[in-house]
Amino acid sequence: MRGLAAVLLTMAALHAADPSSHAPTSEEIVSRLVAADDARAQKLRDYSSIRRYSLENKRFGVKASLTARVTYRYPGVKQYEILAESGPGAIRNKVFKRMLDTEIRASQGNGRTDTRISPQNYDFQLLGISTCEGRPCYELSAAPKTNNPLLFRGRIRVDAEDYAVAHIDGEPAQNPSFWLRKTTIAHRYAKFGAFWLPVANQSGSDVTVFGHTDVRIEYGEYWINEGDAQRPGN
Repeated sequence: MRGLAAVLLTMAALHAADPSSHAPTSEEIVSRLVAADDARAQKLRDYSSIRRYSLENKRFGVKASLTARVTYRYPGVKQYEILAESGPGAIRNKVFKRMLDTEIRASQGNGRTDTRISPQNYDFQLLGISTCEGRPCYELSAAPKTNNPLLFRGRIRVDAEDYAVAHIDGEPAQNPSFWLRKTTIAHRYAKFGAFWLPVANQSGSDVTVFGHTDVRIEYGEYWINEGDAQRPGN
């Protein structure tokens, strides 16, 4: 009997230690995600960051880059300043600057509400539990409810402690151009003090005639809330 009791106690302990045994539902995860995002947004009064954009098309040996300083002011207004750029002007204007201008417009008016990761814009399904940079995360599928080109279709990973989006992998909800056959997106966030902010974005597109093109954005050198410099994990 003692041996059986020991086995049962061990099994109970393992079950309690297994996060999947008491994982919340997808609705609970997303509800907590939205609430935590709203709480952090109230505390994030301002920040600035240096962005580095790069593009490469190996078929034609084309490269371009742009460095910008992006600033944010509560409740969501963004601005940018170009610091340096190189490569064909058509690419810099039609790719990098268009991406920046689209982000600025999305931060104004109803843009944030219409593009945020929320039940208003997506249907979610819990897929399981994984890790993000050594931290436990809930992995969910995200299916857009509209064809808004600023939404995506794919998967998100939500930090299980802070209920913040840590990773996004997917594709645009709507093909942005007839010339694009396929586009994939990988977006990564990291924790800066109490806040989760983007650190890298990698997208690849198969373009008719031009072939595969890679675009990368590196986010760094954050100054958060009145110039307080932050590093991931601080």
